[in-house]
Amino acid sequence: MARVLIVGAGLTGSLCAALLRKEASCPLHLSVWDKAGDSGGRMTTASSAHNPQSTVDLGAQYITCTPHFAKKHQSFYDELLAHGVLKPLTSPIEGMVNKEGDCNFVAPQGVSSIINHYLKESGADIYFRQCVTQINLRNDKWEVSKETGSPEQFDIVVLTMPAPQILQLRGDIENLISECQRQQLESVSYSSRYALGLFYEAGTKIDVPWAGQYITSNPCIRFICIDNKKRNIESSEIGPSLVIHTTVPFGITYLEHSIEDVQELILQQLENILPGLPQPVATKCQKWRHSQVTNAAANFPGQMTLHLKPLLVCGGDGFTQSNFDGCVTSALCVLEALKNHI
Repeated sequence: MARVLIVGAGLTGSLCAALLRKEASCPLHLSVWDKAGDSGGRMTTASSAHNPQSTVDLGAQYITCTPHFAKKHQSFYDELLAHGVLKPLTSPIEGMVNKEGDCNFVAPQGVSSIINHYLKESGADIYFRQCVTQINLRNDKWEVSKETGSPEQFDIVVLTMPAPQILQLRGDIENLISECQRQQLESVSYSSRYALGLFYEAGTKIDVPWAGQYITSNPCIRFICIDNKKRNIESSEIGPSLVIHTTVPFGITYLEHSIEDVQELILQQLENILPGLPQPVATKCQKWRHSQVTNAAANFPGQMTLHLKPLLVCGGDGFTQSNFDGCVTSALCVLEALKNHI
């Protein structure tokens, strides 16, 4: 049975795993590794330390589907809508730019429920806190080393982490990446930002007419969202949660500062926009070093094959664009590259 490793439990990685399980003509042993403590990647949903039932989306907030992708990826949208993983966004988001024919969707159980849906479909063995450090060739297999534990061998490896993290890997992979591929990977760039989740006591009222709001006049804050209002899951037993996304210039300026200092700066600016908010009972500040792709790898739409036998493939939004459809496109391209091998 072929052993397949997918590195990255974000949208591209989880969907790759689900598609492989569906399309493979032979039995596969699928493993998914992620260096984080949970699934989701940049579609992560954090829980309150005060009450685990209180959650907030720290990365992607909602999914915008254009008419082009509504046709092209219809089966993916239909499946997620049929399972209740997605539903139309009906809550008001002030300042949202909507083009004609666009549809917006929200995940009622949090945006990471999309990833968890695909991981469940894949039947893969999922391991968190597995940070890959080296990839070496051993007897026509890939030997993958991680920060803790023994190296493991696989027949096929798919890397779906951000391009700079692929370039940080050591071992034989360093020599297998061609000069042209290296230049392409080095050309992939990302914006950086912080997200701050605030969790409140049950019964707290945040009295604003919107569920989300884009801010244009603040040097620190770009977007504020009352998460449970956005998802239409307001409850008397679970307090509201709020997420703040910073501007990209702020994210770059404070990228190497301590999380505590950054959180304090965001809260000071929030007081100017929403004065008199009650004290949160829990907070979660997330640094997105690789937030959204600002420049994708030009000559490798969807995926990049680094080695054919054994197969080593890269995918993710660094080869397309940073949204749901970009990740679906990449997962389908990775599947195409793997078809002759499974």
